[in-house]
Amino acid sequence: MLAVFYGTDRRAIRDRAQTEIDKFEVSPTIIYDSEYKLGLVASAVGASSLFGGKECFLLDTPSGDEDFESEIFGTLAELAASHNIFIVLEGPLLADKKKKYSKQATEIEEFTATKATDFNRFAITEALAKKDKKQLWVLLQEARAAGVRDEETIGLLWWQLKSLRLAKLSRSAKEAGMKDYPYKKATQSLRNFKDGEVEALSRSLLELYHLAHQGKRDLDGALEEWILGI
Repeated sequence: MLAVFYGTDRRAIRDRAQTEIDKFEVSPTIIYDSEYKLGLVASAVGASSLFGGKECFLLDTPSGDEDFESEIFGTLAELAASHNIFIVLEGPLLADKKKKYSKQATEIEEFTATKATDFNRFAITEALAKKDKKQLWVLLQEARAAGVRDEETIGLLWWQLKSLRLAKLSRSAKEAGMKDYPYKKATQSLRNFKDGEVEALSRSLLELYHLAHQGKRDLDGALEEWILGI
C-alpha cells in the first residue's frame, strides 16, 4: 500500500499520516531524507515483521535527497503492491511528480497552509551565523506568532549550519557548490564559532528533531533549549 500526503501545511500532513498509521495499529519505521542510504526503500518492500504482520514505513521528505527520491520513483509500483504500508510525506509537488505518485498511490492528498503573516525567515539564519542566541530566541517567538512552524525554523537553521560546514570544508564557492555571496558570508561567519562547534550544533539539532518526532521530546521546548545553549 502506498499513501502520499503533501503540501505546505506540515502539521496537517503529519496529523493525516498519524491517522493512517493508527488504522493499522503499527509502529512506523521512519526514513528521513537526512539519514537515507541507497537501497533502504527497496529492502523495505519485502520486509517482514517478527510477528508476521505488516510493516509500516514513513518516508519523510524524499525530495530532500536526490537518491532517496529517485529510488522511490523507481519502485512506486512495488511500494503500491507491497503487503507493507508506505506513507510518503512531502512538501509542495510539481505537476510531473504529482502525476507519478497519483498513478500508483492508493491515497494522495494535498494540505495547504493558511498564508502566515509576513516574517523574514532568513533573519533567523543571520542571527545563527552571528551566534546571537538572544536575537535567535526573539526571532523564534516572532516566527511562531507569524504562523511559522518549528519544523520550518529547524529547516532554516539546518540550512545555515550546512552552509557553514561546507564553507569550512572547501576552498572555494565552486567546490562547496554554493554561490559566491552566501559562501563569502558563511566563511566570515565561521569566525564566530569554535573549532568543532558547527558540527556539534548540527548533530544536536538533528537529534532533537528526531527525538521530537518520535514523541520522546517536546519540540517547542527542545528548540528553545537548543537556541539558549548556543
